[in-house]
Formats: sequence, structure tokens, C-alpha cells
Amino acid sequence: MLPRGRAVGTSKLEQPTERHFPVGAELGPTGCSFRVWAPKRSRVEAGVVAAECAASSPALRRTAVDRMPAEVAQLDCAIRFVELRPSSDGYFEGTVDDVVAGDCYGFRLDDSSQLFGDPASRFQPWGPAGLSQVVDATTFRWTDQDWPGIDGEGDVLYEMHIGTFTPEGTWRAAAEQLAELKRAGMTCLEVMPVAEFPGNFGWGYDGVSMFAPTRLYGEPDDFRAFVDRAHAEGLGVILDVVYNHFGNIDNYLGQFSDDYYTNRYQNEWAAAINFEGPTGRPVRDFFVANARYWIEEFHVDGYRFDATQCVYDDSTPYILGEATAAARQAAGNRRCYFLGENEPQDVVHLRPVEHRGSGLDALWNDDFHHSATVRLTGKNPAYYSDYLGCAQELIDCVKRGFLYQGQRSQWQQKPRGTPTSGFSASAFVSFLQNHDQIANSATGERILQLTSPGRYRAMAALWLLAPQTPLFFQGQEYGASTPFLYFADFAGEAAAAVDRGRKDFLAQFPSMRLPEEQALLAHPCDERTFARCRLDPSDRERGGAVYDLHKDLLQLRRDDPIFARRRADLIDGVPLSPDAVLLRYFDDGGDDRLLFVNFGGDLFIAPTPLPLLSPPARRGWAPLWSSDHPRYGSEHTPPLETDSGWRIPGEAAIVLNAVAAEKAPAPEAHRRTHAASTIKTER
Repeated sequence: MLPRGRAVGTSKLEQPTERHFPVGAELGPTGCSFRVWAPKRSRVEAGVVAAECAASSPALRRTAVDRMPAEVAQLDCAIRFVELRPSSDGYFEGTVDDVVAGDCYGFRLDDSSQLFGDPASRFQPWGPAGLSQVVDATTFRWTDQDWPGIDGEGDVLYEMHIGTFTPEGTWRAAAEQLAELKRAGMTCLEVMPVAEFPGNFGWGYDGVSMFAPTRLYGEPDDFRAFVDRAHAEGLGVILDVVYNHFGNIDNYLGQFSDDYYTNRYQNEWAAAINFEGPTGRPVRDFFVANARYWIEEFHVDGYRFDATQCVYDDSTPYILGEATAAARQAAGNRRCYFLGENEPQDVVHLRPVEHRGSGLDALWNDDFHHSATVRLTGKNPAYYSDYLGCAQELIDCVKRGFLYQGQRSQWQQKPRGTPTSGFSASAFVSFLQNHDQIANSATGERILQLTSPGRYRAMAALWLLAPQTPLFFQGQEYGASTPFLYFADFAGEAAAAVDRGRKDFLAQFPSMRLPEEQALLAHPCDERTFARCRLDPSDRERGGAVYDLHKDLLQLRRDDPIFARRRADLIDGVPLSPDAVLLRYFDDGGDDRLLFVNFGGDLFIAPTPLPLLSPPARRGWAPLWSSDHPRYGSEHTPPLETDSGWRIPGEAAIVLNAVAAEKAPAPEAHRRTHAASTIKTER
């Protein structure tokens, strides 16, 4: 048994000073204020290790490697113990003098012989099983005082995983790439979860220290510098956060309280979090503080909330609504942007907090991805079986966002989705790739590798010229060749369970049920799987045509006055065939646009009793942009309108704009036009 009281030094317990957050360690003028929620304990002591001592302690480093709780008896440096005072509702608190930034600490609970890290730790230098570190957030010198924030209107999102975004896998290395992302047309980075998680690699969705940016990508100030640099480049940063479960490995919350969890609900990944009733109030306060924390101390511009369908709470206000309201207040005059993943596609999350909504600005739209994937690959196994990938589906995605708005899903055998009427197009985030959908395959291949170049170019035009908010996945902008697979650094039975779970999940795809196919699957816990997912910087040079395609389309989306409106209510469409889409973007002044998207072979239309093809009064159609252009690795585009009808080239997308009749090219059968892109960008 370890001795009680201070082991060394003159530290003493002072009266608690005013705190900024309800839990964690905060430096103040009289020392460091500690506050922890531990209602199942009768006695809590803070054990503090000086920074220089902690840095030179092999025992601390061994503790991190072994992923075991920090055993105080093994530490080869002095520890100062100070008993914290019990407060109301199961909290223990106190201010300890002689504590500075960089000092490490843990909590000794009742008669335990171990120190446990702080559930609200601001940094875990040795991982979630090691001691916590005191952090001074006030020393970083921000330069983004004039940054206005973002609100999602007109933004182009870019999902990124810091550990694989660069060969180094650090905040500092990622920061060096921000200017190029801005040049490509991105406006807001969506960073996959960074809350401290076990192991040396992972997606981040198994976080256990929700206030601590993982040590794998650098120190907290490296994260701050990344955000500051992004704002200087004109890029917003939103953080992917997981409020639906805690990770199971190296998680010691149960040592402090049994009330972090509830058995009232069944969660897909772990025990459901307890947000309800008196015992749930401190848990709510923990997450509401977390929603404030990343905005106040790291200047992020908002959040992407993971799997909101598993954030269970029957309270008023709903926990996500309470969290977003607190986050907006914390941001002050800066605009915030909040989006959510919600598999059932429930628009209640887009409703205001006072209507028991989540106050989100947007939801991910899986329907668009699934329909587009079926169109591009010609296959619809497993959950794709609810989609035909036909022209009408794609038109409905552009006009209405979700496809499933309450109809019965044959795959799920229940109704799915909710009506989208009344919501703006920007409230729906569309994508051709994201971390989940790329990894939900045997090899983690990108969609560009699963379809023809022409079909991809055509779909990219439909996607990026639609009014919904587009989201890229890292490397997609230049056609990255690297896969993205599921990876998590677990060992022993945990690793075996993850491997079995991955195979079971992929078995929903008929091709993945065969033993010989499952034998080829990458092992999630093999470091080589993680290494394969790192982006290859040379792909950017090799992918020049794909890069130019995306840059030109994003510039057209941003600068063309009709596409820049992003108004779904001013768009109409008609299938020209099961493979071909015609969209018309209307303008009160007659400055209309036509977008032809053909995924099949060459299409001839005659006669043409289609009102959408008729030009505005005293105007005609002229070519504005074509995916069939040498700049994108294709050929020049012949005229669409001829003396005998309309000819739509196969596997292509073409934009026409309305011009004065005298400037419109005559419909001549044999005249050729380049239909060259009017967009000027540099490689």
C-alpha cells in the first residue's frame, strides 16, 4: 500500500479557485485546480509528478507501452499526494500549489495502489493508460483574431485522417499541405477524431480521453498551430467527435463512476452513454464542456457528430442540442458549423434546439453515395440493394436530398428516412467517398479505381455542380491510388475480436462470404495495413488530369453566378434514358444552364418534345464546359444540337449556358466545337 499524504515538496491544498470547465486540471494564479467526478469513491488524491521527473522516468514509458494503469510503486521519481475535498454530486476538487505546465498527475482512488489518468485530461503523453499532463492553453499565440468562422453555405468539405494524410502523420506535416488544399478549392477541413485512443494507430473512433488530442500527431500546441495556419489560409476546421460511446480498451472511467453508462439502450459498439436523469447530469456536463472546449481552446469551427442515431437521450433539451447551443455561445461572434452522421436520415437533427432538435446545419447523405456507386459500378449488393442507380434517382438526390423519406427499405425491412421539404440544399452533404464507404470493401479501393474514367468525370460534374454541400475524402482531389482500410492497434483477444467483427460485417457482401476471399482481407491490427493507407505525395503529380477536373468544377461551382446560388428549388430535371440525366438551372433573367450527364453510350434524341431543352426567349445554347476535353484526358466535344436532333456523347458531362441568340452557335450537323472549359486554373 502506498503511503498517504505528500511524498515530497511543500504542496498544499488551497480553496478551489474559479474554474472555466467543470472537470480537469486548470492552471490559475494560486496553483492548479483539480476537479474530478468520482461518485463511487469516498476518497480521491491527486498525485503530481514534476515535469522533468516524468520526462526521465522509464517506468512511465514502460507503463504506456504495456497499456496498463500507471503503478505508482514502480515510478522512479517522487510523487506529491494531496487529498481533494469532496464536493456536491460526487465531485472532488482542490487547488494544489507549485504545479506548472508539463507536470504530470493522476488520481489515487480510495485504497488503490495505482494512479489513474484524469477522465478530462488535456494531454496523455504516454497514451490513455499513462499519467495525465497539466497543460497551459493560454501560452499559444493565436493570429486568427479576424477569422469569421464558417456556416457551411458554399463550403467544400475535405475529410482527412491526420495519421495517414502525410508520410509523417503529424499536425506539423499536415499544416504544410494546407495552402495546396486551398488552391484545389477546399474551404473546410473535417478532421477525423483526435481524442486520445489506445495504440499507435487507429481511426480515432475508440477515444477514451475526450479532452486530450492524441499524442500520436503531436502536442496540443501543434494542433492549435494547425488550426491557426488553416485560418490564415482561409480554411475552416471542424472536428469529428464521438458522443455515442467511449472506447473499450484502456478505459478506466468505471474506476470513477458506474454512471457514465446506461443499460436502457443497446449501442452498436459499446455501452450506451448515460445522459438522462440525475445521474446523467454530470455526464451531460462533461460532454457539453467538451463541445465548448475544442472551440474555445483550439479555435475549431464546429463539429461532425458521429453516428447520432446512437446518442440516446429522452431529455429536454436533447443532449446534442444542448451541446451545440453551448458551442455556439462559446464561439462568440465567430460562425460555427455543425453536421451529423445519421444512418436513419432523421431531419429532427436539423431542427432548432427549442423544437427538441440538435441544432445541426447539415447531415451526411448516404443515399447520394449509394445511388452514385451503383451507377458507377453497375453492382448493388448488401445495403446498395435498396438503389437502382438510375437517372431518376440521381435527379431526385439533386432536387430533394434524401431518396428515402419514409418509404420501406427492403434491405432493412423497415421504413427509412424523413421528408426533406423546407430544408435548404446545403443541409445535405453529398460525397462519392468517405472513410467508411471506402473501407467497406475487401481492398479499400477508391471509386475511381472501380469505374471508367469517363463515368467518373461525368459523376464528378453531377456531384460538384449540384447545390448540396460536397465532401471530398483525402487524396480524392488528385485521384489517390492508396487504399483506405479499417485499422486499429489492438492486441490479443481484442485484436482477434476486431478481425472477426470486420469479416462478419463484410460478409453482407456475397463476394466476401467465401473463405478464400476472407483470407485475402487485410488484418485491421497489422501495422502494415495502416501503412498502406498513407497518401503517396507523388500521386498528386501523376493525377494531374483528375486534379484539374476537380479544380475546374469547383471553380465553376464557386464563380458561375447560376451554380453559385446552390438553389435546388430552381432546378428541374428529366431522365433522357436510364443512363442519362438532363438538369436545367433556371434564372429569372434568362441566364439558364443545362447540364447533360450521360453514364452510358452515345445517345441520340429525336424528336425533342422536351421543354427543358428549349432556350429562354431570344436566347440560344452555347457550350460552357465539358468533361470530354484533353485537359482531363479525353477528346474534344462535338456540338450537341444538330440539324437532325441532339447527340449526347457517352460517359460525359456537358454544361451549356444561355447566350444572346446571335451569339449562339447554329445547330450544324458537321461543325465541331471544342466546348473547351472556360475555367482557367494553374496546375
